[in-house]
Amino acid sequence: MRARVARLEAERRAAAEAGGERGMKAQKSKGKLTVRERLDLLFDKGTFTEIETFRRHRAQGFGMERRRPPTDGVVVGWGLVEGRRVFAYAHDFRVFGGSLGEAHAAKIHKIMDLAAKAGAPLVGLCDGAGARIQEGVTALAGYGGIFQRNVRNSGVIPQISVMLGPCAGGAAYSPSLTDFVFMVRDTAQMFITGPDVVGAVTGETITHEELGGAEVHAARTGVAEAMYDGEEECLADVRYLLSLLPSDNTRFAPEQPTADPPDRSCPALRDMVPVDAKAAYDVRAVVEEIVDDGEVFEIHEMWGTTVVCAFVRFAGRVTGLVANQPAETAGVLDITAAEKASRFVQFCDAFNIPLVTLVDVPGFLPGVDQEHGGIIRHGAKLLYAYCDATVPRVQLVLRKAYGGAYIVMDSRSIGADVSLAWPTNEIAVMGAEAAVNVVYRREIAAADDPEAERRARVEDYRRELMDPFHAAERGLVDEVIDPAETRARIVDALDMLAGKYVPRPSRKHGNQPQ
Repeated sequence: MRARVARLEAERRAAAEAGGERGMKAQKSKGKLTVRERLDLLFDKGTFTEIETFRRHRAQGFGMERRRPPTDGVVVGWGLVEGRRVFAYAHDFRVFGGSLGEAHAAKIHKIMDLAAKAGAPLVGLCDGAGARIQEGVTALAGYGGIFQRNVRNSGVIPQISVMLGPCAGGAAYSPSLTDFVFMVRDTAQMFITGPDVVGAVTGETITHEELGGAEVHAARTGVAEAMYDGEEECLADVRYLLSLLPSDNTRFAPEQPTADPPDRSCPALRDMVPVDAKAAYDVRAVVEEIVDDGEVFEIHEMWGTTVVCAFVRFAGRVTGLVANQPAETAGVLDITAAEKASRFVQFCDAFNIPLVTLVDVPGFLPGVDQEHGGIIRHGAKLLYAYCDATVPRVQLVLRKAYGGAYIVMDSRSIGADVSLAWPTNEIAVMGAEAAVNVVYRREIAAADDPEAERRARVEDYRRELMDPFHAAERGLVDEVIDPAETRARIVDALDMLAGKYVPRPSRKHGNQPQ
C-alpha cells in the first residue's frame, strides 16, 4: 500500500507540473498566472477538490499517441467561495495550448453536469487555443456538448466566464452563452476569425488586441461585463459577484448583516439632483446614497453608458438596480442601453433578485442610425424583460419621464408593484417645449408675438400635464415622496413584497424580440 500511495503522490505531482518548466516559463513570460495559481485565487484557501486529474486523451496520429500528459489541458473540480459551493473548470495553456479535445471536453461536460445537479454556480477560467486540430470532428462535438449544457443551465445556475487568454473560433460562443464575462487587458482576446483570416479575406490589417481585446468587448461590443488590468483584481471581483448571487434559481441571494439603518434619512438627495430637467448629474451618486454602505457592483460600466445596471443591497437584501444616467446624453435610451438593461433585468428575474428602477429619461435616442440599427426591436427587448419579470419591482421617478421610454422603464402600467416619485417628477408624453410646438403650431405662428405665445403655452402645458401630482392623482404613481425618505420607502416596499408570488401562464416559453 505504501508503495502504491507513493506512486499516487508522484502522479499527482506530475499532473500539477504538466507542461513542464518550459511551459511554466512561457506562461509567466506573458504575464499570466498558472492554472493552479488562478484556482487558488478563486477559491477559499484549501477548499478546492479536483477530479479527473489523471484523464488522458486517446487520440492517434500526428504523434499524439506519444504525448499523453495528465489533465489533458484542463483542471476541473469544486470548492468554496466565501463559504459557498462553486464549481469550476480552468484551461491549462501549458498543455496543448489549452486546446479542447475529446477527453478535455468530457471533463468539462462532467463538471457542468455536476454543477447543475448540485445547484451551484459554474466558473470557467478560459485560456485555450480552441479546438484541438489533431482530433478533428471529435473536438467540435466536444464544443457542441458544452454549448448545449450552457443553454440547459441558463437561468438554472449562475454561469461566469473569466477570459485570461485567447478564445478564438467556435470556442468564443460558450462564454457568450454564459451570464457574465470578465476579461483581462492585453492577455485576453475573443474573436470568431483571427487577424490573419481577416487580413486575407478583407485586406484589413489589425492586431489581436484591436480585433477582440478586453477594451473592445467591454466598451464596444458589450460581450464583456468588465475589464481588468490584472488577474488578481479580476478574480477578486469574480469572488465578490459570486457572494451577491444565489446558488441556483430555487434559492435567494445570501443576505448580509449591515449597520446601515434601513430607515436612514438621506437629506443630501434634496441637493444632489437639479430641479432643472435639462441639467446633468451623475446618478451613481444617488445610488450610493440610498444603498447599504454605499456599496455598488456595476455591470457593463463602459458599455451602454446612458443607463446604469448594478447589484446593490437594501437592508442586507441583494437587489438589481437599473437607473437612467443623465450625465450621458441626458440619460436617453439607445440601442446599447436597452440591450444592456434588458439582459440584466432577465438575469435578476431568473434568479429571484428584486428590481429597483430609477427613472430620469427624456425618451429614446432619435436618429437614422438608431432607427436603422433596430431601436424598435432593442427597445422591445427591455419592455419584454420588465413585463415578463415576476420578482418584486419598485419604480422611482426622479425627474423627467417622457413618452415610451417612461413606459419601458418599469412603469406601473407594465407591472411595477410600487411606483414612487420625487416632487421633481415630470411624467408626460414629451417635454413641454416639444409638445407645444406640435399641438399649438398654428396658434404660435399666427400670434403677434410668437415667442411670448410659445412661452405662455409651455407654461400652461407644464401646469396642466406635468404637475408633480398629476400622475399620482390618476393612480399611476403610488406616492410622491420627499427625496430624504427614498431609502426608507424602498426598503419598506421590498420588505412588503418579499413574499410576492405570480402564477405563470401555461406555455413552453415566450418568443422575446431578438
